[in-house]
Amino acid sequence: MRKVCVVVASRANYGRVKYLLKAIEQHPELELQLIVGASTLLERFGPAIDIIRNDGFKPLRSIFYVIEGETLATQAKSTGLGIVELSTAFQDLSPDFVVTVADRFETMATAVAATYLNIKLAHLQGGEVSGNIDDRVRHAVTKLADIHFVSTEESQRRVVGMGENPDFVFNFGCPSIDVLRHDDLSISNQTMMRYLGVGHPLDWTKPYILVVQHPVTTSYGHGLQQITETLHAVHQFSDIQKVVLWPNIDAGSDDVSKGIRHFREFHMSAPIYYYKNFAPEDYARVLKHAVCCVGNSSSFIREGAFLGTPAVIVGDRQEGREHGPNVVHAKYERLDIADKISRQIRNGLYPSVPIFGRGDAGIRIAEKLARVELSSIVKKKSA
Repeated sequence: MRKVCVVVASRANYGRVKYLLKAIEQHPELELQLIVGASTLLERFGPAIDIIRNDGFKPLRSIFYVIEGETLATQAKSTGLGIVELSTAFQDLSPDFVVTVADRFETMATAVAATYLNIKLAHLQGGEVSGNIDDRVRHAVTKLADIHFVSTEESQRRVVGMGENPDFVFNFGCPSIDVLRHDDLSISNQTMMRYLGVGHPLDWTKPYILVVQHPVTTSYGHGLQQITETLHAVHQFSDIQKVVLWPNIDAGSDDVSKGIRHFREFHMSAPIYYYKNFAPEDYARVLKHAVCCVGNSSSFIREGAFLGTPAVIVGDRQEGREHGPNVVHAKYERLDIADKISRQIRNGLYPSVPIFGRGDAGIRIAEKLARVELSSIVKKKSA
């Protein structure tokens, strides 16, 4: 059997590849080797490892390689530590393929370790464009990868334009859309009561605004001010509940978290509930039923296009990324953000646009990994 090692290093990563993991596990000619690490193991991010195990997956390795601090320096050091730790794991497991996702520092660590061990590297979500340092990381991983599973037609053209062999660039869509197609996305208080957080009690049957805002590495040091503007904007809608997720582990995360805590202390009676994490299917429920999504999560663009959920993208973290009609952009200014939220709520649900796939990516990617001739993946040529 062909061994496929998938590295899951964040809560977002798991949501992206859950159905790919299932497809690999169920394929008669593939053996899944699952490695979990980085923030998936940390309690303060709502440990995704618990969700992964509850879904029935059994990681072969659980690797801690996050250096605390969430500064530019610790992010760089975590990347280096990830290379060290993952190299040992890959050497022990000897996979035929290593699969890495998107554009984060954990993705870079996975790509470098696999490349130097001469293991074939499969990259998901290459060829996309966005703000932040993610663009550089994503395109660097593209040049390291041997086989590319992109999510859109434009991404496919961009990867081929970077000099990659078109025979190994496949547009099967994003596996995150598989969750939307294959799970019941109805929401209820009973369904969501297993998630604990802090704040004003939430009634999931009534309207709510979803807020997910991560730090922007290229504007490190401004996270507190940026999230404060967003929270004051959504606070203007006093008759609508708010769901706030804590940020990811990127450099500047502490600043964003500080802004959330500070706002919470001064608005204890506001109808806001703060959560660490959701399982992929439950996050899809929350996203689907929001009257508006506010912040800078790529899920507002990716899954949001398929669901048609109105979204206000704040700032430049997603600058240049393809998106559907459900998205409008706002500056880091509370009046502009509030104005865009009002417009989106008035508009309501948008038509579904399958820019990022139709919900069958996991099965198609697994089949390609089983069938592609390894000997045909030859040494790369310069662009």
